[in-house]
This record gives sequence, structure tokens and C-alpha cells, in this order.
Amino acid sequence: MHILFAGGGTAGHINPALAIADYIKERHPDAKISYIGTPDKLESKLVPEKGYDFYPIAVAGFQRKISAKNIKRNIDALTKAVTASVKARNLLKELKPDIVVGTGGYVSGPVLREAAKLGIKTAIHEQNAFPGITTKMLSANADAVMLAMSEAEKYLKLKNKPYITGNPIRTELSKINKEEARKKLGFDDRPMILSFGGSLGARHINEACEELIAWHNGTNKFYHIHGTGKIGYEPMCDHLKEKNVNLSKEIQIREYINDMDVCLAAADLIICRAGAITLGELALCGKPSILIPSPFVAENHQFHNAMTLKRAGAAEIIEEKDLTGEKLIEIASKLIENKPKLEKMSDSAKKCAIPDANERIYNVIMKLYTATKL
Repeated sequence: MHILFAGGGTAGHINPALAIADYIKERHPDAKISYIGTPDKLESKLVPEKGYDFYPIAVAGFQRKISAKNIKRNIDALTKAVTASVKARNLLKELKPDIVVGTGGYVSGPVLREAAKLGIKTAIHEQNAFPGITTKMLSANADAVMLAMSEAEKYLKLKNKPYITGNPIRTELSKINKEEARKKLGFDDRPMILSFGGSLGARHINEACEELIAWHNGTNKFYHIHGTGKIGYEPMCDHLKEKNVNLSKEIQIREYINDMDVCLAAADLIICRAGAITLGELALCGKPSILIPSPFVAENHQFHNAMTLKRAGAAEIIEEKDLTGEKLIEIASKLIENKPKLEKMSDSAKKCAIPDANERIYNVIMKLYTATKL
């Protein structure tokens, strides 16, 4: 069995592909896994680290805003689109995969289009509530379309009924409970806030969380762990020092949260972005949240993601244009000391979870594989 994945550009497209690949490999150690991605993005590092064969194809997105610089970029993107299709076709003929699975990003477009032309079975996995442009373009001809959230179906033209699979989630998140996590962190039963903005950080989230931390500093009512990201660590520590905030076990500022499974399990309230994988993890762990969707992502898909939990009663949303320390304090203070409200939000989050997402995706792929042998 040879499964080829195509996707990349961001961790949101790469990590689902790797999670699915790992799940297949656990069940079929002899399976061959290949990956086509862009040569200069994150996948070119992460895929080889996992031990999977990586084949680069250069692609670029088209710029919608007209300017001299963007016209030049679009000419480059058009050139790459032509060469990408030729290279994809040649690679597919050489590799001869049984199935091609696209997880989003520009690179999955030419690979899945050429695979369909060659008669190779294709599947798409869309992580977001509002599907990306590549998914929209490919979904009409794909043999199987898998959606993390049912809301995405209304934006797509499909030849077959989609499979609602959820997003593949790291299995370690379900292996630790709140009591064990609290013990590892050395925390008692006081409420805990966990906040973060991503691996590189998010300046506006860091600034608002500075105000939130300064607000509850010295009260000893809450624990608070905040991940600044690579760029924001030193500035935030300096700012909090200026505000006379004493960093301690109760208030921890970290550049990166290496034990996210422990911190997530221990927390009572999460403040974060609204990436699809993150929201799947919040639902699986039953965590109430204040979501601050990134306004810098394609088609504002994080806002659509966040609304799925908001409508379910599992989250509050603050759009970045409205984000201030005062606004964050107002919402967080109403939630963190309201245990019945947090418990209700937790129950709502759990109802949104699809804990067997990995298995569902695996079953769809195996169904396609079986069809290739008939």
C-alpha cells in the first residue's frame, strides 16, 4: 500500500497529514508513505524528520490586490503553476501511489488534479469550517471529501456526500486528566488560566494578557501560564517587571509551552487563537475558551472556526480589532470565578468533540484503497 500526501505552507495543513500518516503506519508498518510539498516551507523540514520520503514542488499563490509588486508575483505564480503541474504528473507516474490525500495549501492543487487525470484515487481533508480555495477547486472531482466540521459542506460543490471526520488529534491529549496534570505542575485547586498565541507569538494577545496578568497579580486567586511565542518573550517579561508583576509558580511566562498536554489538562479557561487543530483539542479536552481569531489568515477562516464553538456555548469570541486588556479582563473575570458557567461550557465543548477522528479518516482512506483492488 502506497499513500501519497500533498499539502503544506502552514502547520495547519502539515500536521493533519503527518498525524494521518502516523496512524496508517501504526496499523500497516509495511505501508509506503510519501509526501509532496513546497521546498521552502515548514513541511520540507517536518516531513523528513518524521522519516517519510519528501518530494518538493515550487508553487505560489496569486495576489488579489493590484500593484506593480503583486503583478510581478502573479507572473511568477503563473509560471510556477504550469511547471508544478508537469512536475506533479511526472512524480505521480514515477511513484505510482495507490491513493493521493490532499490536506490543503497551494501545492495540493496540481498534485490532486494530475492524480485524478491519471485515474488515481484522491481524497481531501479540510480542517476548517470555511474551506480554503484549494479545497473548493478540488472537491467536485475528489473521490472522497473529508470535513472536520459539517459547516464547511455548504460552501462546496461535491459529487459525493462528504465524510464528517473531525481533525486528527494528538493522542497524548486524552491520556492525562486534570488531577494528574495539576500534580505535575504543583498546583492546588485554584482556577488556572492558560493563554498563548502560537509558536511565533501574537503581539496583541501578549499585550492584552499583560493587562490581565497585572489585574490579578498579587490576589493569589488564580494560576496563569502564558506562552509568548519566540518574538514576544523578552518584551513581555520587561513590561510585566515595569508593572511590578512578580513572576512565580502562580504566574508563569514561557517562550514556548513544551508540556501543552499537561497545561491544557490542568487549565480551567483557555485564551488563544482559533486554528482548526487547536479547537479540536479544546473540544476533546472539554475546555472553555476565549477565542481571538487571527485576522491575517485566508478568508478569515479562524472566525468561522471560532463560531462553531461560540454557537455551541463552549466559547466567547473577541475579534482582534476589539481586543484590549480591559475587554479581556471583563470577559475573563466573569468566567474564571463562575464555576457553574465553566462547567456548562466544558460540557458544551465535549459535545463538539470527535474523539475518533483519526479512525474515521483512516477508514475513509482504507475504503478507497480497497476500491483500487477490486
